[in-house]
Amino acid sequence: MTSFRTGCAALALIVATPALAQSPTTPPSDADLATLVRAQAAEIAALKARLDRLEGATAVAQAAPPVAAPAQAPAPQVAQNEPRRTIPFAPQLAPPGPADRSVTQAIAARENPSGLTTEWGAGLPVFHSADGVYTFKPRGRILTDVSSSFGSKYDGRNITTTGMRALRLGLEGGVGTHFFYQFESDFSENEVDVVTAFVGWRNRIKPGLDYDVRAGHLFNDRGFEGSTGSDSTPFLERTTVATAIIPQRGFYGIGVMPRLFWKTGHASITLTGDRIDGVQTVGDSRTVLARAHWNPIKTDNGVLHLGAWGFDESLSSVAGSLTRNTVIGGRFNGALRVSSGTLTGGTGTTGYGIEVGGYRGPLWVMGEAGRRNARLDAGRSDFVSKAWSVSGGLFLTGDLPPYNPRLGSFGQPKVLKPTFDGGVGAIELTARYESLDYTDLLTGGEGWAATLGVNWYLNSFTRFQVNAIQWDTDNRAGAFTGGDSGQTLSARVGVTF
Repeated sequence: MTSFRTGCAALALIVATPALAQSPTTPPSDADLATLVRAQAAEIAALKARLDRLEGATAVAQAAPPVAAPAQAPAPQVAQNEPRRTIPFAPQLAPPGPADRSVTQAIAARENPSGLTTEWGAGLPVFHSADGVYTFKPRGRILTDVSSSFGSKYDGRNITTTGMRALRLGLEGGVGTHFFYQFESDFSENEVDVVTAFVGWRNRIKPGLDYDVRAGHLFNDRGFEGSTGSDSTPFLERTTVATAIIPQRGFYGIGVMPRLFWKTGHASITLTGDRIDGVQTVGDSRTVLARAHWNPIKTDNGVLHLGAWGFDESLSSVAGSLTRNTVIGGRFNGALRVSSGTLTGGTGTTGYGIEVGGYRGPLWVMGEAGRRNARLDAGRSDFVSKAWSVSGGLFLTGDLPPYNPRLGSFGQPKVLKPTFDGGVGAIELTARYESLDYTDLLTGGEGWAATLGVNWYLNSFTRFQVNAIQWDTDNRAGAFTGGDSGQTLSARVGVTF
């Protein structure tokens, strides 16, 4: 900076030189010299002021930290021993969608927005606003089945059929930490059927104690497999407990469902009317349903599951039929059912059940039992249905069972070695025995089924399933009466987005 000042002074002298050389023969007078000195002093003062301004700007620039180009916010650092706040319900589960997140996950997504507008989850993209407030995800489910029955003494039961167990399209999303929604329609019976459709609100009461409330067309929270989605069941069809010990309206009803979650379990209560039916000329049936599950043992490698549930319904004047024809050897053989016979004049039903099971490492076991009392008019005694099942599975590839400790049900697995990444996927062997008894009625039948299965999960959202079923029925009404037995071989390819 000193050399810069010297240069400025020299420049001032150079500027003044022409004035001194205007008259080489006549020496300047004292007045001329005084004028020249004043002009030079003014120029030097102006140069010095400009120099002071330049020095001040340079000092500020040197003191300020360097300005970096805008970049994406780095991922939040997590201490080695601190669990990640965004971890799913269990490490072996695929991350949940916006409508299934816990409060902790929703808060983490809101407080640490990635700045991304799109990310790929399990099969379909999840769209986020840059500030993390809005979240949206398309949903889909394609379950394609083929079934062949043989060995029956009735030719009408020895048939091969195909069907779409589920063909769904929908969406889910959220706004901020608390508000969420979900909607799905099913096209599997070649007609549009609205299934899940609700809005919800979630919040935290205190650390370790959360709740949410859903309102709309709601899926039952009833039993272990009765609360598991059709895309996550370990067998092609749910157990007889889930399909027979059920409200007359079925798996869905319009109403409200508050749920409470703690570290080792959850509880819910549901108040609903009928399914979506478009009939407003008579009053709906009314159903109250409650369930709770508890994990008294819960480690990184194992869980003990205990659960109980119950429901009570008052039937409307147009819902008096209690006739049941329940699957026993596969869904897509309409001739292969356990029948109650025609039964009308129902006024209401009460059902309840228990669940006991869990997993240790790659092995899981689950037992369920339930009972349903159907109240009849004109002083007739109740019609009692009874069902029970024992199921189990073993992952040969070492994957953990996709048990969801938050909901007490099965979910989508997070496969350790997906086939699309060069791995073998997850391979599971399954077995189940189930029983169903309608013999409390003179026209009621009974039956049992034993199933062996293999599930191959290519990744978290694609699977192949094969079930071999030995079944036995003894119906007292219908086209296929008396004792009968046979076998059914069923297969499925399923994709869930």
